[in-house]
Amino acid sequence: MKVKIHRLFEYLLESTQSKPEAIVGFSLSASPTLGDFIPDIDPSLSLDWNNRDFRGLPELRAHVLAQAGLNGVCTPSDVLITAGASEANYLAIMQLVEPGDDIVIETPGWPQAEVLAKAKGANVVYVARSERDNWVLPLDTLRAAVTPRTRLIFLTNPNNPTGQVLDVGALRDIVDIADRVGAWLLVDEVYAGLEWEGPRAPSIAGLYDRGITTGSVSKALGLQGLRTGWLICRDPTLVMDAIILRENTSEIMNIMGEVIAEIALRPDRLAPRLQDARSAGAANLARLTSWLETEPQLSWVAPKAGLIGLGRLPEGCDSDAFAKLLLADPYRTFVLPGSAYGQPQHIRLGVGGGAGVNLEQGLARLSQALRDWSA
Repeated sequence: MKVKIHRLFEYLLESTQSKPEAIVGFSLSASPTLGDFIPDIDPSLSLDWNNRDFRGLPELRAHVLAQAGLNGVCTPSDVLITAGASEANYLAIMQLVEPGDDIVIETPGWPQAEVLAKAKGANVVYVARSERDNWVLPLDTLRAAVTPRTRLIFLTNPNNPTGQVLDVGALRDIVDIADRVGAWLLVDEVYAGLEWEGPRAPSIAGLYDRGITTGSVSKALGLQGLRTGWLICRDPTLVMDAIILRENTSEIMNIMGEVIAEIALRPDRLAPRLQDARSAGAANLARLTSWLETEPQLSWVAPKAGLIGLGRLPEGCDSDAFAKLLLADPYRTFVLPGSAYGQPQHIRLGVGGGAGVNLEQGLARLSQALRDWSA
């Protein structure tokens, strides 16, 4: 099996040493510091694994169920703590998808499933979201794409990178589509909790026996560096298969990541932290929206959740070339080109990162770069 590099990761590798002075498109909330957690960490904590359960700390798994609204529907044994949502997705896809299987994915969407499916020799079937339709997932197209050959449907909700949301009605329709052919349904929920319109959508693990929910503390809580996420599924065989595969990769979780994530997800800490993240995100989203109204060369469909969306560039402006121009002197501003999501006419705009991303400076430099490009 040969995994080929995806454009998203390739561009991140290319730009790692660039040291931008501003970022427009940061994808996670401002990160807390270790000092925020030290008072709650036992200094005698052993740095061996948790010595209690290969699935992860029981109290952490209980918090994961609670924040996903799955108490009474799923049990802690349905939860596996993983190295971020990416490892959770990896474990599920690698155990479920075989050469020749069909995997149905959305586009634009998180590219991990496509990369892994192609490496395994599976057939990738694309369901395109359209900017003309406000990036809404077309359920009729999805229904036509799912056949008896479909092994897995992979979606993100809220959608990464457009921020559009599948509500409970749409999710139930998708469950019916998957159940009709016995397909698995994996929904990556890393941006759940950052909804700007309406309530959080229900987790798919609670709606479907073959539903797999993945998530992490990375985006809404800004704890990407912990590499702590989860997989939730009511099928015990799928969870055990994931545990077995992980035994041959990372084997176990890191104890510091588990402990800090458990503290962060305690109800008395989670609610105010999410409120702070939503307040900061909403303020930056309002600022970005106001700026776009005065920027004639960019447009976008505003996200309904999450911290990122896709901005449409002027006609003839290639996202890779423009992103490289913007990263260089005199602009020194990072944006992710839309080619990372198969959208070369777009760039990723975002409102995460807090004060450290210098959003105001980045917007001013982005406007200048657009004017210079046109000239």
